[in-house]
Amino acid sequence: MAQQHDLIIIGAGPGGYVAAIRAAQLGLNVACVEEAPALGGTCLRVGCIPSKALLESSELYAQARHELAAHGIVVENVRLDLPAMMRRKDQVVTMLTKGVAALLRKNNVTHYAGHGRLAGAHRVVVTGSQGETELQAEHILIATGSRSADLPGVVVDGDRIGTSTEALAFSSVPEHLVVIGAGYIGLEMAAVWSRLGAKVTVLEYLDRILPGMDSELAAEAQKLFAKSGIEFRLSSRVTAARVEGEGCVVECAGAEPIRCSRVLLAVGRVPNTEGLGLESVGIQTDAKGCIPVNEHFATSAPGVYAIGDVIGGAMLAHKAEEEGIACVEHLVTGYGHVNYDAIPAVVYTMPEIASVGKTEDQLKEAGTPYRKGVFPFRGNGRARALGHVDGFVKMLAHAETDRILGVHIIGPRAGDLIAEAAAAIEFGASSEDVARTSHAHPTLAEAMKEAALAVDQRAIHV
Repeated sequence: MAQQHDLIIIGAGPGGYVAAIRAAQLGLNVACVEEAPALGGTCLRVGCIPSKALLESSELYAQARHELAAHGIVVENVRLDLPAMMRRKDQVVTMLTKGVAALLRKNNVTHYAGHGRLAGAHRVVVTGSQGETELQAEHILIATGSRSADLPGVVVDGDRIGTSTEALAFSSVPEHLVVIGAGYIGLEMAAVWSRLGAKVTVLEYLDRILPGMDSELAAEAQKLFAKSGIEFRLSSRVTAARVEGEGCVVECAGAEPIRCSRVLLAVGRVPNTEGLGLESVGIQTDAKGCIPVNEHFATSAPGVYAIGDVIGGAMLAHKAEEEGIACVEHLVTGYGHVNYDAIPAVVYTMPEIASVGKTEDQLKEAGTPYRKGVFPFRGNGRARALGHVDGFVKMLAHAETDRILGVHIIGPRAGDLIAEAAAAIEFGASSEDVARTSHAHPTLAEAMKEAALAVDQRAIHV
């Protein structure tokens, strides 16, 4: 006999478990199905969280080696204990995955361990260690996330040539790491291993890094990363990568082969839609493998919804969370909306890079009239005290209404600073609104105020 629920969610990543908790708060009987041994999805287990733990640890190591002396702190014989660094990373992940499990229990969400697949209208079959369990519900939400994309000619062996999953758990620092792809995943892993002593070469098919981000921001980032020791080879089409002897060989069209010790393939992600039984309810994916949905995340099958990476768009954990909440709130209350112009994106390198809203490139392409205000962190007192003065805040506002259209930051703690910009865009603020808001002194947030003032060419500290 099938287990009865109001809502079944397939996937316990950020989109799935957050949707489950919100649905339970709204009074639904919720089931959450997850095939991985630990909850939290790719983001928590082998993505966002472990990478940020290593980024933080590697940055502290780099500071101890190169920056503390300027603060009058003398540290001698600094050495790397990579196993300890990895243990700390794993401990952070374990604590958070256990926390997700506790949150589901607290909210009376029923967790089913195993692979979930659709088995006709309103039915899900879970295949786990104890066999098959049939579930039934009026509503089913697919939140199965994404996986690393492949590249023709690159033979991933899960050791010498791997994805970000393998790069998060190297047992030693590679002598020479080649990163294929200059998106945020590739750059974050490049930063980690470069700081820890590896020679890092980044290969990118396009003529720029960070595709999709503001080009002025990306150009500044490339300059600063190159200064830190990362080598970039742009307009490089990788045709093959293979293990050869004790190392690897990477081949690019029209260039000499590159010999290295490890290869990281980071050319994007593709949605996890295989094995979901979509055909049992008549759902067909699009050309990119994504599940088509309407503005309320409903698929073509009655009672079946989808959110997060499986529906395309920016593959960001917080986007999936917002979509999950909007989806279940619409189911229960009839209201639910996500403002995609107010979804920030962050690259957690040093300096950090953060963006929200339209890029200057997009505004030019659309013919939107705009004004631009830029303020460098070199003019910010707090940045000077921190010793991190590279980068700037760039604010774009409509030339006629002054409404903020986009904010792009490269500099210290940009990932935290972008929250103010996201809130401003969400509530339709103007650059004048931000400029007239008192910002505590001395703080990095003053750079946001100055950028807003610069839109009207009246910044104070430049």
